[in-house]
Amino acid sequence: MKNIQYEFIPLKESDLPVITDWLNRPHLQKWWREGKITQEMAHKKYLPRIMDEDSAKPYLAFLEDIPKGYIQYYSVSETETNWWPDNPGPGVLGIDLFIADPEQLNKGFGTLMVSQFVNFLFKKPGIREIRIDPRPDNLRAIRCYEKAGFKKAGPITNPDGPALMMTLDKNSFLEQNKNKI
Repeated sequence: MKNIQYEFIPLKESDLPVITDWLNRPHLQKWWREGKITQEMAHKKYLPRIMDEDSAKPYLAFLEDIPKGYIQYYSVSETETNWWPDNPGPGVLGIDLFIADPEQLNKGFGTLMVSQFVNFLFKKPGIREIRIDPRPDNLRAIRCYEKAGFKKAGPITNPDGPALMMTLDKNSFLEQNKNKI
């Protein structure tokens, strides 16, 4: 798995039917709290991100030219004030992601995707920390993020409900992964 390299390509409007299909898959419906997703809902949510009218920057994660998942980042300081319990200031990004194919779950693909994406993000000037907020009962996601180096920072409640805040600081990540990525 070490030689597998994801390519992160910005989401395009023409990708929205794929996103709509993915979000309606049972393994994603369980966690994304949005119910059945229509094309109209996907356009309303993701088109502002594509058009750079939203702070979230969306990407498709490709392996060998095949889209395998979705991942995005955003500046924590630009989110709703009730999303994170503190005000970490600049240099802190949040991420959200999913693996599209349930056959790739529990095989290390998620950990690899997260690790490679945070490596990509930490190359941006001024980025010092990355956060993620899985549901507390999403144990598979929590294990994945821990394997990528995230540490549990504690339970929080955000607009989506209960979550577990997990953080990864740049220095820890670079030290952990200097020979892996």
